[in-house]
Amino acid sequence: MLAVHFGAGNIGRGFIGHLLADSGYEVVFADINDDLISQLQQADSYRVHYAEAEGRSYEVTRFKAVHSAAEKKALVNYLETAEIVTTAVGAHVLPHVAPVIAESLKKRLGSSRPVTVIACENAVNGTDMLTDALQKHLTGAEWEKIQTFASFPNAAVDRIVPVQNMDNPLDVLVEPFFEWTIENTAGSLPPIEGAHYVDNLGAYIERKLFTVNTGHAAAAYHGYQKGYTTVQEALKDTQILKELQETLSETGALLKKKYGFDEKEHAEYIVTIISRFANEYLTDQITRVARQPMKKLGPAERLVSPALQLIDYGTTPEALLRVIRAAMLYDFAEDEEAVSLQESIRKDGPVKALASVTGLPEDHQLIQKAVGTSA
Repeated sequence: MLAVHFGAGNIGRGFIGHLLADSGYEVVFADINDDLISQLQQADSYRVHYAEAEGRSYEVTRFKAVHSAAEKKALVNYLETAEIVTTAVGAHVLPHVAPVIAESLKKRLGSSRPVTVIACENAVNGTDMLTDALQKHLTGAEWEKIQTFASFPNAAVDRIVPVQNMDNPLDVLVEPFFEWTIENTAGSLPPIEGAHYVDNLGAYIERKLFTVNTGHAAAAYHGYQKGYTTVQEALKDTQILKELQETLSETGALLKKKYGFDEKEHAEYIVTIISRFANEYLTDQITRVARQPMKKLGPAERLVSPALQLIDYGTTPEALLRVIRAAMLYDFAEDEEAVSLQESIRKDGPVKALASVTGLPEDHQLIQKAVGTSA
């Protein structure tokens, strides 16, 4: 069995590629990083290390590597024969990998050989974003035929991969926990060890986004305000831990109301997530978790989206509003978005700045309660 994975970075090697190799696939990593591809092409193996007391590690051996630009012909050949194609490149990069995937799908039109394509991105409905990009390189008739033999399920992925400091640059340190949740589609899906297949993926995407991503942001922004450098340090502060718990209590109430998640099971999920953040064998830099505050304050993102939904339900999300307020104060000088946000606040004031980032009117309840006269 053959899998092609776009993105040979830490997530690609330490999560998606690892699970695919563990499931019996030979994995072809595709990337545009010259040094990384060269190292992978010269290596026989790399190891995935677990950040834990036991210190487990796993060797990955069944892989190849190809340069997405310089070795395009070889990449198309691999794509044409693969059973599964995955990405972990960042949602904004999907339009750039779409042309070569589309080219390989055209080559399958004669044989109709089945293939599953999954975008494993930190975005809601990432595969839909990829298929939108694919269709720009296909005719309507080609796309209609491709859908008879190719499946495009959305997925939610979750694993903390911290800043690396490994002796072997190909080795990856990851947390033991992971979730790869894949939407059931009409076609048969390939077997992936450890993946979880569900009918209502939207519920699981928001559960992850509003618990893991929201919680991580809460710990980071509150931690930054108190001068901590890692999430692990910050969560030893009882005040920050309390803020995190209250934030996840609010998002948990939303998720239970919206999707009917079991109260006991979701409470256990929150405990698991907080214990992951506090893992002393990880070094999660606050400036990494808090980076791009303008993106994180977007209307469909981890802070504003659940806050808006709770307001629509008639609830004032006090803890989420405090996180939003802390995010507005994030001023790390090496973060371009943080610098831009602070310039906007100095120039126009916090109300206009937050309204601009969120797309909400200045008199909206969320804006006023977060940074306005009602704050």
